[in-house]
Amino acid sequence: MSLPTRPPVVIVPGLRDHVADHWQTILAERLAAAGRDVRIVPPLTSDQLDCEARVMALEEAVAQTPGPPILVAHSAGVMITVHWALRNRRPVHGALLATPPDFDTPLPEGYPTPEALCQHGWTPTPRKALPFPSIVAVSDNDPLAHPKRVAELADAWGSSLIGIGSVGHLNPAAGYGPWPRAEELVRELELG
Repeated sequence: MSLPTRPPVVIVPGLRDHVADHWQTILAERLAAAGRDVRIVPPLTSDQLDCEARVMALEEAVAQTPGPPILVAHSAGVMITVHWALRNRRPVHGALLATPPDFDTPLPEGYPTPEALCQHGWTPTPRKALPFPSIVAVSDNDPLAHPKRVAELADAWGSSLIGIGSVGHLNPAAGYGPWPRAEELVRELELG
């Protein structure tokens, strides 16, 4: 008797792509070391802000998985996932959507402007139910999205909303590194 196959995991980074000490990178390494099939959406080689190119990169990663994956998205990776999910009908086991930015509101200095986001296909933010189970993780003090706006997105997407405390944008600049709760949430999605 063979053991049931665990869903593969596809990591969907944000606009900063792959950062060595980011929780997504650490999670991917831990899951792969435990024998899990893990894919990471590769960084773009041209226009880094092109939403359509990023959606296509996610499509290619999902198409290569041996079964319906669990998507693990952070920041703009959440928006990539949402845009992709509403255009494609590939089966997905579930998605962890951590600290989505509010692209419909001007971001702090140093981030893309509303005009640049619109020009590159990011806005308006899709607000339709996702065709798979999902968990949105919201920070109390994310500089890229007010918790109320994230709650509205989670509701529109039909996602479960979980508060993860005052973790900023849940990235190395906010002190993360490892985020052990991500593994718990992946297991929760796996078990349904």
